[in-house]
Amino acid sequence: MADHDSAPEKHEKSGESLMEKVTEKLHGSDSSSDSDDDKEIKSAAYSMKAKIYRLFGREKPVHKVLGGGKPADVFLWRDKKVSAGLLGVATTIWVLFELADYHLLTLVCHALIVALVIIFLLSYASNFVNKARPKVPKVVIPEDIVLSLASAVTIELNGALAILRDIALERDIRKFIAVIAGLWFISIIGSCFNFLTLCYICIVLLHTLPLFYEKYEDQVDAFAEKAEAELKKQYAIFDAKFLSKIPKGPLKDKKHL
Repeated sequence: MADHDSAPEKHEKSGESLMEKVTEKLHGSDSSSDSDDDKEIKSAAYSMKAKIYRLFGREKPVHKVLGGGKPADVFLWRDKKVSAGLLGVATTIWVLFELADYHLLTLVCHALIVALVIIFLLSYASNFVNKARPKVPKVVIPEDIVLSLASAVTIELNGALAILRDIALERDIRKFIAVIAGLWFISIIGSCFNFLTLCYICIVLLHTLPLFYEKYEDQVDAFAEKAEAELKKQYAIFDAKFLSKIPKGPLKDKKHL
């Protein structure tokens, strides 16, 4: 009886010692340990980390999810000057075209007029002060950047069209309804804002939401886990009441001659 009673106590002590080792390892303890203990601690720490819910099943840091490199640094405000500059330019464009009711063609023409007047005055004034003409750099749009941008946009559009085609041909009623609801929601948002305002909102969200999520990811993931559980519960009720009662015809392969 004594042996049977001591078995749970030994199991509890071993579990407590393992948790203590994991805690010491995570807090940077200086105590030495054997290679077997290190493997045990790493496996336990990995299993504990794997149990943590992450939004959209994320396994990488936010910086890696955003693609890493310069774009991720801009969205996460690692380079504050560039991030503030891009957001400031986007805000200026939105204010000019939306609040000041400016037009793109008018803005381009006015900018060219100002540039030509400044260059002409500098060149004309150089004749009176006996100085060489001012060196004006040539403005050339790089062809490689334009072609790569057009290629990237084309690839993304073709991929999106292929996905929509596959969804329409799969005859999966659940996925079909989800896509229709998503497109309907986007159409409602598009009817509330014009294209420029919608683009500006997307830029502002890209400069704020990733930074906010990286700072409060634990709290956001905990809330998202509860929300996802509730959505699954409501979807199960909707499936039981409506989707499961939709008759499904037999799928027959048709041979096209």
